[in-house]
Amino acid sequence: MNNFKKIVTVAGLIISFLPSQVVVANPLERGAVADFFNLFRQQAIPSQTVFWKHPQFRAGSVVVSTKNRRLYYVLSKDRAIEYGVGVGREGFTWSGVKTITRKEEWPDWRPPAQMLQRRPDLPRYMAGGIDNPLGSRALYLGSSNYRIHGSNEPDTIGAAVSSGCIRMTNKDIVDLYGRVKVGTKVFVLD
Repeated sequence: MNNFKKIVTVAGLIISFLPSQVVVANPLERGAVADFFNLFRQQAIPSQTVFWKHPQFRAGSVVVSTKNRRLYYVLSKDRAIEYGVGVGREGFTWSGVKTITRKEEWPDWRPPAQMLQRRPDLPRYMAGGIDNPLGSRALYLGSSNYRIHGSNEPDTIGAAVSSGCIRMTNKDIVDLYGRVKVGTKVFVLD
């Protein structure tokens, strides 16, 4: 992590020496370069392919076990990719079936009104980027405020810390994002 921050700092310094009339977005904040650097972040709970013994969930489905703090992308009747996730803290857990209605890379963040009531110190808007709480990708679940998204706090993966969203490491959400389609069913279990 320290090496990652050093690289980001050096790249920021290089960009700051460009002529002032040249407007350049920092490529380390979002996009392909930021995605590349996320590949090297260490994960507390690495993803893995596992034996899947739940035939009621079809290939291509997403299943979240909030109790086990794992998300499964079903590959076949007997295989799934298991990812570690952060889930809703006490009072913010939920279960049910949702559909992915939108996918977004490096999403902007606008905290919902309910969150702003609890946390008035939060910004009303944050552009997508490496410091954004939604991380590198977001999968929007129906018309709810819930999402499956990356995180700028990878140490929260495996914990019950969110306001109901499912958090993944940026590396894992990039992988899942590439596998799912709009219309994919998401089953969130207790």
